[in-house]
Amino acid sequence: MTSSATPDASIPAGFQTYATGRQYELRRGDAFAVVTELAAGLRLYSRAGVQLTETYGDAEISPGAAGITLAPWANRVEDGVWYLDGKKQQLDITEVSRNNASHGLLRNSAYSLVDESQYSVTLEATVFPQHGYPFLVRHRVQYLLAEDLGLEVRQTLINDSNAPAPFVLGAHPYLRLGDADVDQLTLTVAAGIRLVADRRLIPRSSEPVSGDSDFRSGQRVGDLEIDVALTDLTFDGGAARHVLSAPDGRSVTLWQDESCGYVHIFVTTELPGRPRAVAIEPMTGPANAFNSGDGLRWLSAGETFTMAWGIDAVLGGAG
Repeated sequence: MTSSATPDASIPAGFQTYATGRQYELRRGDAFAVVTELAAGLRLYSRAGVQLTETYGDAEISPGAAGITLAPWANRVEDGVWYLDGKKQQLDITEVSRNNASHGLLRNSAYSLVDESQYSVTLEATVFPQHGYPFLVRHRVQYLLAEDLGLEVRQTLINDSNAPAPFVLGAHPYLRLGDADVDQLTLTVAAGIRLVADRRLIPRSSEPVSGDSDFRSGQRVGDLEIDVALTDLTFDGGAARHVLSAPDGRSVTLWQDESCGYVHIFVTTELPGRPRAVAIEPMTGPANAFNSGDGLRWLSAGETFTMAWGIDAVLGGAG
């Protein structure tokens, strides 16, 4: 990748450093992806030179959590507090403005290489027992450029503890359609229920989608600024598909398998360098699942769990 960092005279010529660690480049046909050592993140996915995810510079960590994977919980835990067998567990507060524990325990962790090929890479990191989460688990993430040139991602949690461990898995990609005017794109999500959250983005109830949370017939992105979790997804052939489409017929789609019963839609004007950005986040459970129990799973000692999601596109001759 082209570096945007200022060269350091102390670094040998030809050796590049990145704020997100080692960069794993995958190529197949006209498909290209970059995966980072930090947080096993998706830094870029493109087809025929058309950028399909938001990206960032070499000297930056992912803005707005762009592309990172999330374990052993996605989204937020209210006050960082939950209870295990009646005993209070206190996680570190990582979203200070809302006093929540946010986006799991591996956001700032390096993942080790497990396997690598021209088309795929598998990375893994360990969550060690600690205050607020007294379990030993491993999060393994595989990225694959498939034969149809779509990107496939599998996130696996492995419980090395001697007791069941609670978890929610998720990811935080932002989709785009190259240089298309993001405000003119249409977002379609086949979901029937929205989670009603408070000002700290903690769900308090649920209700049928309506207004700006009803994406079943598509909504213009330029009319949106929203941060909402949706469920009651429509699965067809084992996958729910969320589509960002342009007036010229091009589209990019995020799909998630039936292990992921929730999707979080975040449309923001605060991603650096972009007038508006669209995060479509597949999740096995919503925010605060450690307290509500909604979507929360418990992984038995020695067992594994895998969720799958991916991105594909229709780009005229490249689709």
